[in-house]
Amino acid sequence: MKRTSRDIRTANRYGVLRQIIAHPPVSRKELAAATGLSLATVANLVGELLALGLLTEVGFEDSAGGRPRGLVAVNASGGALVGVDVAETYVHVELFDLALNVLARADEELRPGESGPEQVVRHIAAAVESATGRAGDGGGEGRILGVGVSVPGQVDREGGVSVYAPNWDWHDVPLLSLLAGHLPHPLHLDNPLRACTVAELWFGAARDRGDAVVVNLGTGVGAGLALGGSLHRGVTNSAGEWGHTTLVLDGHPCHCGNRGCVETYVGAPGIMRRLRELDPGSRLLRPGDQTATIAALARAAAEGDPVAVAAVRETARFLGAGIADLVNLLNPEVIVLSSWVASLLGEPLLTGVREVVARHALARPLAGTEIVLSPIPTNPVSLGAATFALEGFLASVGRGTPGPGAPALLPGPADGTDATAR
Repeated sequence: MKRTSRDIRTANRYGVLRQIIAHPPVSRKELAAATGLSLATVANLVGELLALGLLTEVGFEDSAGGRPRGLVAVNASGGALVGVDVAETYVHVELFDLALNVLARADEELRPGESGPEQVVRHIAAAVESATGRAGDGGGEGRILGVGVSVPGQVDREGGVSVYAPNWDWHDVPLLSLLAGHLPHPLHLDNPLRACTVAELWFGAARDRGDAVVVNLGTGVGAGLALGGSLHRGVTNSAGEWGHTTLVLDGHPCHCGNRGCVETYVGAPGIMRRLRELDPGSRLLRPGDQTATIAALARAAAEGDPVAVAAVRETARFLGAGIADLVNLLNPEVIVLSSWVASLLGEPLLTGVREVVARHALARPLAGTEIVLSPIPTNPVSLGAATFALEGFLASVGRGTPGPGAPALLPGPADGTDATAR
């Protein structure tokens, strides 16, 4: 698709704001050097962002022999963003100020049988209303500029449609249209692969890296791609469905309809199946509760339980084989293990994966690749989803319209919730 001059200006505005959020405070000259834009272009974009109330002037820095340079930073109280992480078993919402500090959080559990679109929409709306209602003093002065929603599977982000979510058997669900009946805010849709990748690009292990892969390990599995320092979406916003590439010919059946997919071996249900195969009566199994089972497995492995150690080792073996393919194919600078399964299994999983990749990847591409756990302390999907809301707001400004729903004022302070810094 050809980009218009408006698209390019929106992208430049977004790139400048991203740089300011990541490295505050900063001068216009430093922004020009970091973004590759001319100083005149940066000065115009900064002026626009100041006029929108998204930035603030914060003083000057000395320059060698010239006039002191003005410094700008994000006006944290100039607005608020909502990031929604919808997974197969939960909805997690975080409310952020414009500096992407967390102001409030809320959770809703998705129980077995609660995966219908209307049920999921009600849980999303309840969690968003809860988080915005508990904003406290830190969010009382801002506007909600948008809500970014991440849902598993393939999405049409322009149309706001969940095209295909195999674990729920969703096909062409008009998710944002359904949500618009419950929430008065501008809404923006994408999936956790993109959300995790953007979070790592802004604040995590992919920051200041050219090429990166973010492996998302949860109920579902995928690989978000950052090429040339930017998010790679693919022609139909479907890049990164590595979880549905074949790892074992004629292997375990997958929800997508194929057999032997990576996801069936290293996603949470696959790990639970492996644990049952190793010890059918394992005390670590929590039927119907993936999070509790993986958490119990991680604790037992740390204590040296032989079944738990074997389950983590086998998971690392399959995951490492799949990651070796990513190393050989993409030759990235860094591969980041992200999301809740990676966080719970932690260093034992990482160590096992590195050992397997070292055996299976080609030496030359592997020599330039670092494999790490995500360093982001908050939920990376919610953080990435919030940046989609910010991007959408900037695009709506470029169109001269407020987007699908005017930015709403946050409710007044509520007792009992302190603002929590990212």
